[in-house]
Amino acid sequence: MRSIVRSLQSICAPLLLPEHAMRMRLLEATRAPAWSRSFHASTSLRVVDLAYSVHDNKGGAKGNPVVIIHGLFGSKKNNRSVSNALARALDRPVYAIDTRNHGDSPHNKVHNYTAIADDVEAFLKKHNLKDATLIGHSMGAKTVMTMALRNPDCCANIIPVDNAPVDAALSSDFPRYAEGMQRVEHSKPKSQKEADEVMQSYAKDLPVRQFLLTNLVRPAPSEPLKFRIPVKILTDALDNMADFPFTDPDERRFNKRALFVRGTKSHYVSDETLPIIGRFFPRFELRDIEAGHWVISEKPEEFINAVVEFLQEKDD
Repeated sequence: MRSIVRSLQSICAPLLLPEHAMRMRLLEATRAPAWSRSFHASTSLRVVDLAYSVHDNKGGAKGNPVVIIHGLFGSKKNNRSVSNALARALDRPVYAIDTRNHGDSPHNKVHNYTAIADDVEAFLKKHNLKDATLIGHSMGAKTVMTMALRNPDCCANIIPVDNAPVDAALSSDFPRYAEGMQRVEHSKPKSQKEADEVMQSYAKDLPVRQFLLTNLVRPAPSEPLKFRIPVKILTDALDNMADFPFTDPDERRFNKRALFVRGTKSHYVSDETLPIIGRFFPRFELRDIEAGHWVISEKPEEFINAVVEFLQEKDD
């Protein structure tokens, strides 16, 4: 599929969302300044050693690594099928990670993009993952953007999924989900069915409830179910998840390739955010997929095709 070149000025006009997915590459508006220094893990924050799984096509995938980062309340398990498919299609190992306070990774009361990016950068160094492609959905998208802007040498390219480099309020769904999860814990459910009944008032869609309730575990036989994630910490961090650490694209810029994937039924990457994306990421391309915010799970084949197309193009 050919990229459609547009000027930044034309993007300010309303765009009609296509019936099918499309890609756009924006022309670089201004030349980015040379990078004077790299940014590394903050000495004031404790880096968390992240849990992960490797998908390498039974040892056959030998190319440059891909790291995929889930969204808020998710885990590496959410990306298992997509990771396996990408490893086969690209012949590259795919590392699916659990961020701090998610999945099997340790808990920490600090939960913001600086801390999460520190963890992932430390993960890349620990496992000697060079020239990696960083893929992130939602919270993961802002994480990979943060990493790319503060230390462009940490990766070869990035693929943020359904989020933009701006301060923007989270969908009202997320505070509601958090409230429902706290209510579930207080009810001390004995079964998934009991937990689901409590969550119905907070998440009407069954797939969303099933996604949230994958975090339930039973600490010991006969004990009530509880969430393996620290619901209170994540609830308190919702404002942090709406923020973005960088505000001035004249100071921070990522001059390598970036593919922004957005759901056409989602509001997280509006047309109004495209100019600021173009300033932070002058070589960005946009792929629209007819889906809501949960792009990867809603349209996995289209997402996989978009990633494979992007990564198999020759870098100019």
